[in-house]
Amino acid sequence: MAQEEEESLIYTFKGIGVKEQLVMACDNLGWKNPTKIQVEAISLALKGKDIIALAQTGSGKTGAFAIPILQSLLDLEKPQAFFACVLSPTRELAIQIAEQFEALGSGIGVRCAVLVGGVDIVQQSILLGKRPHIVVATPGRLVDHLSNTKGFSFHTLKYLVLDEADRLLSVDFEKVIDEILDVIPREIRTFLFSATMTDKVKKLQKVRLRNPVKIETQKKYSTVDTLKQQYHFVPAKYKDCYLVYILKKSLDMIQNGSCMVFTRTCDAADQLAPFLRNLSFDFRAIPINGRMTQTKRLGALNRFKAGKCNILICTDVASRGLDIPAVDLVINHDIPTNSKDYIHRVGRTARAGRSGVAISIVNQYELEWYLQIEKLIGKKLPQYPAQEDEVLSLMERVTVAKRIAQMKFNESRGKKRRKGDIDDGEEDITQYLGRHKGKLSNKMAKRR
Repeated sequence: MAQEEEESLIYTFKGIGVKEQLVMACDNLGWKNPTKIQVEAISLALKGKDIIALAQTGSGKTGAFAIPILQSLLDLEKPQAFFACVLSPTRELAIQIAEQFEALGSGIGVRCAVLVGGVDIVQQSILLGKRPHIVVATPGRLVDHLSNTKGFSFHTLKYLVLDEADRLLSVDFEKVIDEILDVIPREIRTFLFSATMTDKVKKLQKVRLRNPVKIETQKKYSTVDTLKQQYHFVPAKYKDCYLVYILKKSLDMIQNGSCMVFTRTCDAADQLAPFLRNLSFDFRAIPINGRMTQTKRLGALNRFKAGKCNILICTDVASRGLDIPAVDLVINHDIPTNSKDYIHRVGRTARAGRSGVAISIVNQYELEWYLQIEKLIGKKLPQYPAQEDEVLSLMERVTVAKRIAQMKFNESRGKKRRKGDIDDGEEDITQYLGRHKGKLSNKMAKRR
């Protein structure tokens, strides 16, 4: 009974120790009361604790680590440059985190620098020369600056945050994360946040946590109660027909609704968007994937957020952390091979207490991956009710639209290959591993 009463309490930011300037900033953002993860994390962080936090997508994790960092900065007589560093696995998430820091710190003059690939490194060096308080970065680009940008170091760093920590502690980022940890002070506060956290202690040992407090505001791999999840098993040759059927039926029911469709590869995303636009439905589809330049990725994201496009066709580059309030539906056109990615994908809808729908289209080759997802989330999902005759009536139209999209795709790729313009906009971690070969550059070695 006491626990139920505690859970029913309505906390305020002021009540958990947040200072008035930041309370006002929260109010300006529409944050009237802290979420559960914010209550627990902010209270502990203000007491100087290191934190490992597991919370559902859309539960306010960014505010949970940004507010205590900004309050610590506010407590200083003179705000300190390079006070905190936040690492993100994707560029879009890094930009979003920086925007929240700037919004929360607007009243206290906080300066923030974003260091991500696909953007002019010289311009980023100029920003670092202005000595920002907060640095938000993807790991590879941060290593570049630590190695090559004159006057930039983390000798004064007080806070390190790993957002989407399970991804950053994976083998893909292992070398660059090790290099970063080698050149930061040992006596810092460290926060690890994710919706899917690893239990492998060896991976956590590399991050110098000092008696961390673990916070779990959810079951290990759970989704929010306001998310309706379904699946439909289809033969592979009819997958695109079912996608069109589900999109048409769902968007017809939701006025001005929007949807994110996840694919496994960049090529699939690039072909699916024009295919959907070729149909005589109101499918304003636009792709976003790691092969696009950063400018095009942000442009696509902004068009989707502004409602100019109602379908975002994306790879897992858009699955983590992005807060797009208006997403009504998530469709897994391709089932993720890593079942934890499912949690992040479907977390793009039903955020901050809103409702949402997630539908997975499963073919015979993906069944094993799908069963792993059900095992991970601990429940059997209901089947999406599709009328097969209605689906197959779309077959001719779908075939024609696919043929046109494929021809244009092949023609476009051929022109780019001849010109040598194929641009892998994704920040390729292997290029940094290859460049450094797991060893510190001369400059970083001297600092070490």
